[in-house]
Order: sequence, then structure tokens, then C-alpha cells
Amino acid sequence: MLGLKELVLPDGTRRPYSMWLSGVYPRALDGLCKVLSLDMRVIDPAWIGLKLRKLITYREPLGDFMAHVPGEKRQANWPSTVAYIARLIIHRYAMLGILDESGYPLSAMGVLEIPESVQEQTGIALKELRTGKQCRECGNFAVIVKDGCDFCTACGAIGACG
Repeated sequence: MLGLKELVLPDGTRRPYSMWLSGVYPRALDGLCKVLSLDMRVIDPAWIGLKLRKLITYREPLGDFMAHVPGEKRQANWPSTVAYIARLIIHRYAMLGILDESGYPLSAMGVLEIPESVQEQTGIALKELRTGKQCRECGNFAVIVKDGCDFCTACGAIGACG
């Protein structure tokens, strides 16, 4: 069983601040619960949305399975238990009106944005940070072309050349 503890803010809105698992499950998931519980306490919901979107693509060897899509009457193939847990949490955030079903905040607070002055100094545009193909190894959108070959800047995987 997956549980999300929620608190009621002074304006009457609800927000998850902790998660836990009970029953029979791999105890390695306790660490995931602790880390995500800490991430839920960051004021900007974009932070937890970013973490959960990354976990949705997390694959385990021989770990895929069929399960219900949260909020729908159909099933889908999930790459791992971790990915399914992340999808369930995103669905709860969407039900509370904090994130959309894709895991992006409905009203950005701007805490995670790079100030324009820093972008000008470093020459990095926010658009450039979001581009790149998805890596088959780690799932991050960080694949660039380096020396004629696909190269993942996140994990160092080398893909097709030419």
C-alpha cells in the first residue's frame, strides 16, 4: 500500500509532504520514500514534478508489468515498480491541482528557473537545457552529437555514429 501524508495550508489547499509504503515490498524502496518525502517539502512544486517525471522512465531488468493507469479504466505496461509509484504520485498531485497529468506545475513559482542575468553570463539559454534526444540507457533528455556520434551528457553512453 502506498500512502501520501498531506497537510492543509493556511489558504485551504492540500499538499503532500510525505510518502510511505506498507505491506510486503522490497525494503530498498524505503530509501526512495525518504528521498521523495524530502523533495515534497520543497516549496516549488516544479521540484517534485521534475523528480517524478524522471522516475516515470526508470527501467528495471525484467521489471515491467501491467497495471491500471491512475484515473482511467485501462491498463498499461509500466517499466518498473518505481515508475508506477511515480505515476501514482503525479496523479495525486494532479487531483489536488498542483501538477498536471504530465507532472508539470500548473502555476510555476519560478524557483527552479535560471535568472536571465546568469543565462547571459554563462551563454546558456533555458531552451538549450531542455533540448536533446532521450538516452536509451538512463532515460534523460541529454543526448547530443559529439565527434559524429550520439553521446549522453548525463551517463556517458555512446550511441549510433555517422
